[in-house]
Amino acid sequence: MNDPWDSTTVVPVGEGRYAATIGPEWVLAMVPQGGVLAAIAARAMAAELHVDEGAVVQALRTCHGVFVSPVPAGEVLVDVQVLRRGRSVSQAQATVHGPDGSTGFTALAVFGTTRPGFEFTELRYPDVPAAEDQPSFRDPFPPEAGDIERIEFPFWEEVLEGRPALGHPFWDTTSVRDEAQSATWFRFEQPPVGPDGRLDPFTGFVFADVMPGAVFEKVSPTEDRWFAPSLDLTVHLFGAATPGWVLAHYRAHLAADGYASVDAAVWDPRGADGPELVAYATQQMFFTRMA
Repeated sequence: MNDPWDSTTVVPVGEGRYAATIGPEWVLAMVPQGGVLAAIAARAMAAELHVDEGAVVQALRTCHGVFVSPVPAGEVLVDVQVLRRGRSVSQAQATVHGPDGSTGFTALAVFGTTRPGFEFTELRYPDVPAAEDQPSFRDPFPPEAGDIERIEFPFWEEVLEGRPALGHPFWDTTSVRDEAQSATWFRFEQPPVGPDGRLDPFTGFVFADVMPGAVFEKVSPTEDRWFAPSLDLTVHLFGAATPGWVLAHYRAHLAADGYASVDAAVWDPRGADGPELVAYATQQMFFTRMA
Protein backbone atom coordinates (compact mmCIF):
# COMPACT_ATOMS: atom_id res chain seq x y z
CA MET A 1 0.00 0.00 0.00
CA ASN A 2 1.27 3.46 -0.88
CA ASP A 3 1.91 5.82 2.02
CA PRO A 4 -0.58 8.73 1.74
CA TRP A 5 1.88 11.06 3.46
CA ASP A 6 4.16 10.75 0.43
CA SER A 7 1.75 13.23 -1.17
CA THR A 8 3.44 15.97 0.90
CA THR A 9 6.85 15.25 -0.63
CA VAL A 10 8.02 18.09 -2.87
CA VAL A 11 10.76 18.08 -5.51
CA PRO A 12 12.33 21.18 -7.08
CA VAL A 13 11.45 21.66 -10.75
CA GLY A 14 12.69 25.21 -11.32
CA GLU A 15 13.69 28.39 -9.55
CA GLY A 16 11.24 28.83 -6.67
CA ARG A 17 9.00 26.06 -8.04
CA TYR A 18 8.28 22.59 -6.65
CA ALA A 19 6.12 19.65 -7.69
CA ALA A 20 4.10 17.17 -5.65
CA THR A 21 1.57 14.44 -6.41
CA ILE A 22 -1.62 14.26 -4.33
CA GLY A 23 -3.08 10.76 -4.16
CA PRO A 24 -6.82 10.15 -4.70
CA GLU A 25 -7.17 8.99 -1.09
CA TRP A 26 -6.99 12.64 0.03
CA VAL A 27 -10.14 13.66 -1.84
CA LEU A 28 -13.10 14.68 0.33
CA ALA A 29 -16.28 15.44 -1.62
CA MET A 30 -14.67 16.87 -4.78
CA VAL A 31 -11.16 18.09 -3.94
CA PRO A 32 -8.25 17.11 -1.66
CA GLN A 33 -8.54 17.88 2.04
CA GLY A 34 -7.22 21.35 2.85
CA GLY A 35 -4.75 20.08 5.42
CA VAL A 36 -2.67 18.24 2.83
CA LEU A 37 -2.53 21.37 0.66
CA ALA A 38 -1.23 23.36 3.64
CA ALA A 39 1.35 20.65 4.40
CA ILE A 40 2.58 20.69 0.79
CA ALA A 41 2.85 24.49 0.83
CA ALA A 42 4.74 24.39 4.13
CA ARG A 43 7.09 21.69 2.84
CA ALA A 44 7.94 23.73 -0.25
CA MET A 45 8.53 26.92 1.77
CA ALA A 46 10.78 25.02 4.19
CA ALA A 47 12.76 23.63 1.26
CA GLU A 48 13.16 27.04 -0.39
CA LEU A 49 14.30 28.61 2.89
CA HIS A 50 16.63 25.67 3.70
CA VAL A 51 15.41 25.90 7.29
CA ASP A 52 16.96 22.54 8.27
CA GLU A 53 20.40 23.16 6.80
CA GLY A 54 21.82 25.84 9.09
CA ALA A 55 23.49 25.50 12.46
CA VAL A 56 20.20 26.53 14.10
CA VAL A 57 16.94 25.03 12.85
CA GLN A 58 14.01 27.35 12.10
CA ALA A 59 10.80 25.44 12.78
CA LEU A 60 7.46 26.39 11.24
CA ARG A 61 5.66 28.58 13.77
CA THR A 62 2.55 29.80 11.94
CA CYS A 63 0.94 29.41 8.53
CA HIS A 64 -2.09 31.25 7.17
CA GLY A 65 -3.65 30.08 3.93
CA VAL A 66 -6.62 30.99 1.76
CA PHE A 67 -8.44 28.62 -0.58
CA VAL A 68 -8.72 30.73 -3.73
CA SER A 69 -9.76 28.06 -6.23
CA PRO A 70 -10.04 24.25 -6.26
CA VAL A 71 -6.78 22.30 -6.40
CA PRO A 72 -7.15 18.90 -8.09
CA ALA A 73 -5.70 15.61 -6.97
CA GLY A 74 -2.74 14.37 -8.99
CA GLU A 75 0.24 16.45 -10.00
CA VAL A 76 0.40 19.93 -8.48
CA LEU A 77 2.94 22.73 -8.61
CA VAL A 78 4.04 25.02 -5.78
CA ASP A 79 5.40 28.50 -6.48
CA VAL A 80 7.41 29.85 -3.55
CA GLN A 81 8.58 33.39 -2.84
CA VAL A 82 10.98 34.07 0.02
CA LEU A 83 9.86 37.29 1.69
CA ARG A 84 12.75 37.44 4.15
CA ARG A 85 15.49 35.03 5.17
CA GLY A 86 16.65 35.98 8.66
CA ARG A 87 19.05 34.50 11.18
CA SER A 88 16.29 33.69 13.69
CA VAL A 89 13.00 34.34 11.84
CA SER A 90 12.15 33.90 8.14
CA GLN A 91 8.97 34.42 6.11
CA ALA A 92 7.78 32.97 2.81
CA GLN A 93 4.73 32.72 0.58
CA ALA A 94 3.60 29.74 -1.51
CA THR A 95 0.77 28.94 -3.91
CA VAL A 96 -0.24 25.33 -4.59
CA HIS A 97 -2.05 24.96 -7.92
CA GLY A 98 -2.80 22.51 -10.69
CA PRO A 99 -0.41 22.22 -13.65
CA ASP A 100 -2.76 24.27 -15.84
CA GLY A 101 -3.67 26.91 -13.27
CA SER A 102 -2.11 29.85 -11.47
CA THR A 103 -4.37 30.04 -8.41
CA GLY A 104 -5.30 27.48 -5.78
CA PHE A 105 -4.19 27.53 -2.14
CA THR A 106 -1.98 30.47 -1.16
CA ALA A 107 -0.13 30.48 2.17
CA LEU A 108 2.03 32.85 4.20
CA ALA A 109 4.30 31.25 6.78
CA VAL A 110 6.76 32.22 9.49
CA PHE A 111 9.67 30.00 10.53
CA GLY A 112 11.69 30.71 13.66
CA THR A 113 14.36 29.39 15.99
CA THR A 114 13.81 28.55 19.65
CA ARG A 115 14.04 31.69 21.79
CA PRO A 116 14.05 32.52 25.52
CA GLY A 117 10.66 33.44 26.96
CA PHE A 118 7.74 32.20 29.04
CA GLU A 119 5.98 28.84 29.08
CA PHE A 120 2.33 28.07 29.92
CA THR A 121 -0.76 26.56 28.30
CA GLU A 122 -4.01 28.40 29.01
CA LEU A 123 -6.29 26.11 27.00
CA ARG A 124 -7.62 23.13 28.90
CA TYR A 125 -7.70 19.53 27.75
CA PRO A 126 -11.36 18.43 27.50
CA ASP A 127 -12.87 15.64 29.57
CA VAL A 128 -13.51 12.94 26.96
CA PRO A 129 -13.64 9.13 26.85
CA ALA A 130 -10.58 7.19 25.72
CA ALA A 131 -10.31 6.45 22.02
CA GLU A 132 -10.25 2.72 22.71
CA ASP A 133 -13.73 2.96 24.25
CA GLN A 134 -15.33 4.69 21.25
CA PRO A 135 -16.72 3.34 17.95
CA SER A 136 -14.83 4.00 14.74
CA PHE A 137 -16.11 6.10 11.86
CA ARG A 138 -15.39 2.95 9.83
CA ASP A 139 -17.95 0.87 11.73
CA PRO A 140 -21.36 0.13 10.18
CA PHE A 141 -24.11 2.53 11.24
CA PRO A 142 -26.17 1.27 14.21
CA PRO A 143 -29.88 0.43 13.73
CA GLU A 144 -30.96 3.77 15.25
CA ALA A 145 -29.33 5.56 12.29
CA GLY A 146 -32.19 4.35 10.08
CA ASP A 147 -31.82 4.22 6.32
CA ILE A 148 -29.27 7.01 5.99
CA GLU A 149 -27.06 6.51 2.96
CA ARG A 150 -23.40 6.21 3.87
CA ILE A 151 -21.06 8.41 1.85
CA GLU A 152 -17.74 6.63 1.46
CA PHE A 153 -14.48 8.58 1.30
CA PRO A 154 -11.13 6.75 1.03
CA PHE A 155 -9.69 9.48 3.29
CA TRP A 156 -11.34 7.86 6.32
CA GLU A 157 -10.13 4.38 5.35
CA GLU A 158 -6.65 4.98 3.98
CA VAL A 159 -5.43 8.23 5.59
CA LEU A 160 -7.07 8.76 8.98
CA GLU A 161 -9.18 6.72 11.34
CA GLY A 162 -11.56 8.85 13.39
CA ARG A 163 -13.52 8.14 16.56
CA PRO A 164 -15.98 10.52 18.26
CA ALA A 165 -14.86 12.00 21.57
CA LEU A 166 -17.40 14.79 22.17
CA GLY A 167 -20.73 15.47 20.49
CA HIS A 168 -23.72 13.67 19.01
CA PRO A 169 -23.93 11.38 15.97
CA PHE A 170 -25.33 13.19 12.95
CA TRP A 171 -28.44 10.99 12.86
CA ASP A 172 -29.45 11.93 16.42
CA THR A 173 -32.45 14.24 15.99
CA THR A 174 -33.86 14.03 19.53
CA SER A 175 -31.02 15.03 21.88
CA VAL A 176 -30.81 18.62 23.08
CA ARG A 177 -28.04 20.52 21.31
CA ASP A 178 -26.13 22.85 23.61
CA GLU A 179 -22.58 24.07 22.98
CA ALA A 180 -21.10 24.47 19.51
CA GLN A 181 -18.17 22.18 20.16
CA SER A 182 -17.04 18.72 19.17
CA ALA A 183 -13.95 16.60 19.61
CA THR A 184 -12.55 13.70 17.62
CA TRP A 185 -9.81 11.16 18.13
CA PHE A 186 -7.59 10.70 15.07
CA ARG A 187 -4.73 8.44 14.13
CA PHE A 188 -2.93 7.93 10.84
CA GLU A 189 -3.33 4.61 9.10
CA GLN A 190 0.39 4.83 8.33
CA PRO A 191 1.89 7.22 10.91
CA PRO A 192 4.53 9.51 9.35
CA VAL A 193 7.13 9.14 12.10
CA GLY A 194 10.39 11.08 11.91
CA PRO A 195 13.88 10.24 13.22
CA ASP A 196 12.90 11.69 16.61
CA GLY A 197 10.15 9.08 17.00
CA ARG A 198 7.38 11.68 16.70
CA LEU A 199 4.82 12.44 14.02
CA ASP A 200 5.77 14.87 11.30
CA PRO A 201 4.76 18.27 12.76
CA PHE A 202 2.93 19.10 9.51
CA THR A 203 0.33 16.44 10.38
CA GLY A 204 -1.14 19.21 12.53
CA PHE A 205 -2.58 20.75 9.36
CA VAL A 206 -4.59 17.59 8.65
CA PHE A 207 -5.95 17.27 12.20
CA ALA A 208 -6.92 20.95 12.19
CA ASP A 209 -8.89 21.05 8.94
CA VAL A 210 -11.88 18.98 10.14
CA MET A 211 -13.83 21.74 11.92
CA PRO A 212 -17.45 21.73 10.62
CA GLY A 213 -18.62 19.24 13.25
CA ALA A 214 -18.57 21.98 15.89
CA VAL A 215 -21.16 23.96 13.91
CA PHE A 216 -23.44 21.01 13.33
CA GLU A 217 -23.21 20.08 17.02
CA LYS A 218 -25.07 23.32 17.74
CA VAL A 219 -27.55 22.98 14.87
CA SER A 220 -29.97 20.07 14.91
CA PRO A 221 -29.96 17.87 11.79
CA THR A 222 -32.09 19.21 8.95
CA GLU A 223 -33.66 17.62 5.88
CA ASP A 224 -30.98 19.26 3.74
CA ARG A 225 -27.45 17.88 3.71
CA TRP A 226 -24.87 20.61 4.11
CA PHE A 227 -21.23 20.86 3.08
CA ALA A 228 -18.88 23.41 4.67
CA PRO A 229 -15.86 24.21 2.46
CA SER A 230 -12.95 26.12 3.98
CA LEU A 231 -12.29 29.75 3.09
CA ASP A 232 -9.06 29.96 5.04
CA LEU A 233 -6.95 28.01 7.52
CA THR A 234 -4.50 29.42 10.06
CA VAL A 235 -2.39 26.96 12.05
CA HIS A 236 0.08 27.66 14.85
CA LEU A 237 2.42 24.70 15.39
CA PHE A 238 3.89 24.15 18.85
CA GLY A 239 5.50 20.73 18.51
CA ALA A 240 5.07 17.19 17.22
CA ALA A 241 2.77 14.56 18.68
CA THR A 242 3.84 11.04 19.58
CA PRO A 243 2.46 8.24 17.36
CA GLY A 244 -1.01 7.04 18.33
CA TRP A 245 -4.36 8.67 18.96
CA VAL A 246 -4.38 12.49 18.79
CA LEU A 247 -7.33 14.54 20.08
CA ALA A 248 -8.71 17.51 18.13
CA HIS A 249 -11.15 19.77 20.02
CA TYR A 250 -13.22 22.14 17.86
CA ARG A 251 -15.29 25.17 18.94
CA ALA A 252 -17.52 27.33 16.73
CA HIS A 253 -17.82 30.92 17.94
CA LEU A 254 -20.24 32.49 15.49
CA ALA A 255 -22.35 31.47 12.50
CA ALA A 256 -24.09 34.13 10.37
CA ASP A 257 -24.65 35.18 6.77
CA GLY A 258 -23.85 31.65 5.56
CA TYR A 259 -20.41 31.58 7.21
CA ALA A 260 -18.97 30.31 10.50
CA SER A 261 -15.85 30.98 12.57
CA VAL A 262 -14.31 27.94 14.27
CA ASP A 263 -11.10 27.09 16.10
CA ALA A 264 -9.27 23.85 16.85
CA ALA A 265 -6.93 22.70 19.61
CA VAL A 266 -4.88 19.61 18.78
CA TRP A 267 -3.62 17.60 21.76
CA ASP A 268 -1.13 14.80 22.28
CA PRO A 269 -2.50 12.92 25.32
CA ARG A 270 0.89 11.30 25.95
CA GLY A 271 2.90 14.40 26.84
CA ALA A 272 5.67 14.07 29.41
CA ASP A 273 3.73 16.18 31.95
CA GLY A 274 0.21 15.34 30.79
CA PRO A 275 -1.68 16.22 27.61
CA GLU A 276 0.39 18.52 25.40
CA LEU A 277 -1.03 21.16 23.04
CA VAL A 278 0.74 20.62 19.69
CA ALA A 279 -1.29 22.91 17.41
CA TYR A 280 -3.96 25.61 17.48
CA ALA A 281 -5.95 26.62 14.40
CA THR A 282 -8.68 29.00 13.28
CA GLN A 283 -10.87 28.95 10.22
CA GLN A 284 -13.78 30.56 8.42
CA MET A 285 -16.02 28.29 6.36
CA PHE A 286 -19.12 28.78 4.27
CA PHE A 287 -22.16 26.57 3.79
CA THR A 288 -23.59 25.04 0.66
CA ARG A 289 -26.29 22.41 0.19
CA MET A 290 -25.20 19.04 -1.11
CA ALA A 291 -27.16 17.72 -4.09
